[in-house]
Amino acid sequence: MTGDEKLENKLSASVSGLISTWQKKMFWLMWATYASFYLLRVNISIAMPEMMKEFSLSKTDMGLVLSGLFLFYAIGQFVNGQLGDKLNSRRIITLGLLASAVLNFMFGFSGGILGLMVVLWGLNGYFQAMGWGPTVKAMANWFPMKIRGRISGRLGTSYIIGGAISWFLAGTIIKYFDWRFTFWLPAVFCTFIAVNWFIRARNAPEEVGLPSLEDQEKGIENRGFRKDDHIGFRSTLKITLLNPYIWFAAFGLFGLNIVRYGFMSWAPTYMFEEQGATISLAAYKAIAFPLAGGLGAIFAGWASDRIFKHRRAPVAFIMLILLAVSCHLFRIIPGSNWVLSLVLLLFIGFFTFGPHILLVAAIPADLGSRKAASSVTGFIDSIGYLGASLTGVGTGYLVERFGWNAGFYFWISGAIFAAIMMLFLWKHKGPTAVHE
Repeated sequence: MTGDEKLENKLSASVSGLISTWQKKMFWLMWATYASFYLLRVNISIAMPEMMKEFSLSKTDMGLVLSGLFLFYAIGQFVNGQLGDKLNSRRIITLGLLASAVLNFMFGFSGGILGLMVVLWGLNGYFQAMGWGPTVKAMANWFPMKIRGRISGRLGTSYIIGGAISWFLAGTIIKYFDWRFTFWLPAVFCTFIAVNWFIRARNAPEEVGLPSLEDQEKGIENRGFRKDDHIGFRSTLKITLLNPYIWFAAFGLFGLNIVRYGFMSWAPTYMFEEQGATISLAAYKAIAFPLAGGLGAIFAGWASDRIFKHRRAPVAFIMLILLAVSCHLFRIIPGSNWVLSLVLLLFIGFFTFGPHILLVAAIPADLGSRKAASSVTGFIDSIGYLGASLTGVGTGYLVERFGWNAGFYFWISGAIFAAIMMLFLWKHKGPTAVHE
């Protein structure tokens, strides 16, 4: 008898049905809303070649703009991660998405003024950081640990496919309109998504009169309307900062984000400059990276639950090593061999987003419990985005001074460093904190 069947035996059919209905509703609300955040984040990758041409900006200049987002995102992840456990996910996600839409609209009017671009895109990073931590918090509130790996993998396809849609949308827009519309049109669309989330989402089962996860596990049909109580900043900070496993996961994400955002930010430019693709074609080809990543995320979540019995690190380690190998092969093949190039890009996406979803969803939810899931997610992501900020300006500088090989070696080193961190998490299984 499965865990879900046991739960159904403990709870009445009507309560189990309501729980299942709300879980499906919340999953798709979380999926669609967080996917929309990426329409306002990775769109800049497609606009960069046109922006550099129009305003005579260098790769290092654009690297500074990218690093501005990553640095403020890192700060925002730590702050908003803590706030995500204190405040409710419904409000903080709405605020973040609306503010990001406004900043994207303003960025289209930045006029090539580098300082203004860095500030606006940096602030965009801070408000973007209101998305993922509270989303993981909501996931941990609605889905028990025994299926969290699989749910994390499926939820991770939101930002992966969101990134692909963003590139496709921006590539289509820039083909027919000015590059500024790659920021303006997604901003309008995401405003409606934010309003929909605020109206329909709920933070936890107890807020709609259903039993909490703890009560469900015990078969208690508590039908009272209650708040998802905060355990206190002292407790969430203690859980976050004193657990060495959380630090290993954070530094693993630091390394992984070097290669992940190296490709997400610079792959279209690389294909445009080195492989002779048009900007729109480079955008369409680059979509293979996140689309294959969606399959990688689903596989990693499933494998960690079913094959490794809720151990996430072995799956992440294997995929990170294969990621480093794939990055090396991608650089050495000739750009004219577009079939092999595309296949390797698919492998890179698969092996990037598999370990990524484990590091930003399944592992934080396991380590932090549902009561500190947002805090732990925010901390891990904050350290991870220091790596992303490093790859923004770092890749631009290395490519400009030493060529694309230097950029690729930088990304490969990030994957290898992340794999080493996973060795320290190899035997870890299940939550280490209380209040699960």
